[in-house]
Amino acid sequence: MGVVSAGKLDAHLRRRFLRQRPEDSYDRVSLQFRSHSRCRPGPQRVACASTDRARGARVALAARNTDKLSKLAGETGALMFAADAAQPASVAALFDEVAAEIGDPEVVVYNASGRLRGPLTELDPAAVEQAIAVSAYGGFLVCQQAARRMIPQGRGAILFTGATASVKGYAQSAAFAMGKFALRGLAQSAARELGPKGIHVAHFIIDGGIRSEVRREDPAKPDATLDPDAIAQTYIDVLLQHRSASSQ
Repeated sequence: MGVVSAGKLDAHLRRRFLRQRPEDSYDRVSLQFRSHSRCRPGPQRVACASTDRARGARVALAARNTDKLSKLAGETGALMFAADAAQPASVAALFDEVAAEIGDPEVVVYNASGRLRGPLTELDPAAVEQAIAVSAYGGFLVCQQAARRMIPQGRGAILFTGATASVKGYAQSAAFAMGKFALRGLAQSAARELGPKGIHVAHFIIDGGIRSEVRREDPAKPDATLDPDAIAQTYIDVLLQHRSASSQ
């Protein structure tokens, strides 16, 4: 199996995928990119990585700072690779390193995003450029490298993690909205171009806060946060769809 991811779903998705993988599904490599934000690997990422591992996939996690991945890698048995998703040479080198270590990825999950908040009149243009580079340009670079390896095989999957900002921009969140809108456009274009070549491209909108150790469920409001295991299961359900009825 091949998965490249950057974000919060890794462990939950990994656990679920490895438990449910059918015999004819992806089984060689799993590579996942971590978000460029300052947050720790979130609960949905833990779900993704654990699900993949439970199904027998070999999993690789990528981040600029791999120290932040140590706990997750230890829990899921994943390999760690250092890479900057917004740098073409770094992304290309990452795919080469992963291929040499565990094979070309067959499933790529891109969760990385650059968050920047503040009034439009006060935002640092350079910081906005960097945020968009991580959220959108990095997604393009990863998609390009993945497609180059998947097209000759005639199969594969590239999954992008979006957010509410993918369809609705909020006040003082212009940079995040621009990046997420662009990533959604990339996913739609890639799906139409790569689908006929056997590559499933899908975009997931995570529309809400994700339940975690620091954001616990309120018994009085059971639907106030999103269950990371349920999110991970949705990724798996889409990943295993039949080609003739696949979602985007």
